Amino acid sequence: MTLQIDHISLSVANLNNAEKFYDAIMPILGAEKVGQSADALRYGVRNRSSSHNHSYLTIFEVQNSTNSTANHWCFRVDEREKVDAFYAQGIANRGRDAGKPGLRAEYHEGYYAAFLIDPSGNKIEAVCHSL
Repeated sequence: MTLQIDHISLSVANLNNAEKFYDAIMPILGAEKVGQSADALRYGVRNRSSSHNHSYLTIFEVQNSTNSTANHWCFRVDEREKVDAFYAQGIANRGRDAGKPGLRAEYHEGYYAAFLIDPSGNKIEAVCHSL
């Protein structure tokens, strides 16, 4: 299996500057802008149980962008057991719990994920979208 990035969340200090930059580069990378709010930009296609081969980027404006948990990396796996193994191995190797393995129906019915904070403070997630 190859590394599959499901979604990424990045924090920026100035959303207007980021918008101009990301609006220019994301179409080249295959992701159109799909959403925007006062404090966030969204590019790409979100995954669902029925369609989960996409990647998604959210850019948040954060006044104090030194908070590394605002930078969030999610890796897609093909089995829920791999989410469980990701969590167990992360905890065993100095990761901190940020969300035990389980279903997250607020995203969609098959969203099974676990969240860790790595030793440097980055938020890392593994997700399986299959029902």
